[in-house]
Amino acid sequence: MSEGSKARLRLWLKLLKASGMIEDEIRRRLRREFDSTLPRFDVMSVLARFPNGRKMSEISDLLRVSNGNVTGIVDKLSDEGLAQRVAVPGDRRAALVKLTEKGAQAFAEHAATHETWIDEMLEGLSETEIEGMGAGLEQLIETLEDREI
Repeated sequence: MSEGSKARLRLWLKLLKASGMIEDEIRRRLRREFDSTLPRFDVMSVLARFPNGRKMSEISDLLRVSNGNVTGIVDKLSDEGLAQRVAVPGDRRAALVKLTEKGAQAFAEHAATHETWIDEMLEGLSETEIEGMGAGLEQLIETLEDREI
């Protein structure tokens, strides 16, 4: 292995560790503060970005998870009055999933709190460090997308 290869591997491990640490803390806080889960938050986030709704397959594609995972979450959100399924005109088999008014309000509260958590966790970084890491990660994302990974 070349030194460059080893450095890239070390970078990958650091990315995993940092991401995992943040994700674990977000999971704990969602459970404690809202009796909720990260997958549920993610589904609601997609629905909040698309107020006209999304098909289940579109939600699972955006989140890179199976349709089964999304179906279970949407079922629970629907049972709680936070989401609803709406028929797609001209396609009897398809339905769009949308947040209800109650769901949109709940997600707005969760998202605002989530933002403060992220801010707290990353507050030790300077603006320059944040900009540098952001630019580096953006370059990584573009490289991976160009390679269709």
